[in-house]
Amino acid sequence: MTTRPLTQLYQAEDWVFDLDNTLYPAECDLFAQIDERMTEFVSRYLGLDYDAAKAMQKHYYTTYGTTLNGMMREHHMPASAFLDYVHDLDYSPVLPAPKLRAAIEALPGRKIVFTNGSRGHAERTLTALGLDGLFHDLFDIEATGYVPKPKREAFDVLIDRHVVEPKKSVMVEDLSRNLLTAHELGFSTILVWSWKDWSHEPLDGRPAGPVDETPDHVHHATNDLTAFLEAVVETGQSHA
Repeated sequence: MTTRPLTQLYQAEDWVFDLDNTLYPAECDLFAQIDERMTEFVSRYLGLDYDAAKAMQKHYYTTYGTTLNGMMREHHMPASAFLDYVHDLDYSPVLPAPKLRAAIEALPGRKIVFTNGSRGHAERTLTALGLDGLFHDLFDIEATGYVPKPKREAFDVLIDRHVVEPKKSVMVEDLSRNLLTAHELGFSTILVWSWKDWSHEPLDGRPAGPVDETPDHVHHATNDLTAFLEAVVETGQSHA
């Protein structure tokens, strides 16, 4: 891992945040609900038993970047029905995060959410966190034309739409593979890891667990995003 100075991060013009397992802690297990509902949808839509549907869901996730894209490409499934179903969630496990809000507000650059989920899901999640009204845009999977991260095309749409200069921007993610694309474009990268056991997920699409070593495309790694951003703000302001 090649770190970048916190003062450089503080000077970023744009902060691009992933949503799930990044802005809320993975340990609250909200994504387990999404995962379960994706399997249920695949099962009902294709008439498969649960185990077969689960296997197909994970295959599409690995092959196409999202289960949604696999279902759209292989079965011509309308996106809206899938997104509405899988994001019909109980958001009560997501608790307000006032310290995180204060830390994000204190960053001088623009803040954008960049998610492979839906805008409605992003809105409800941010409301539960107490982060609503904080972001310049919620850039969802529909905004990219249903092209998911980590594909370069998804990043290109975000960059063009919001005139983002990657070399002056920061990307925050829980998926290392998404940060690889960000790094190649010039973003500073922050990997958010958790203690949650991700062994049920395909290895090449698994969110970050405890990290002993990180690849060169990850500049910083943390399991406490609030504390990390507070450190960025404190360091940046002290050098201002």
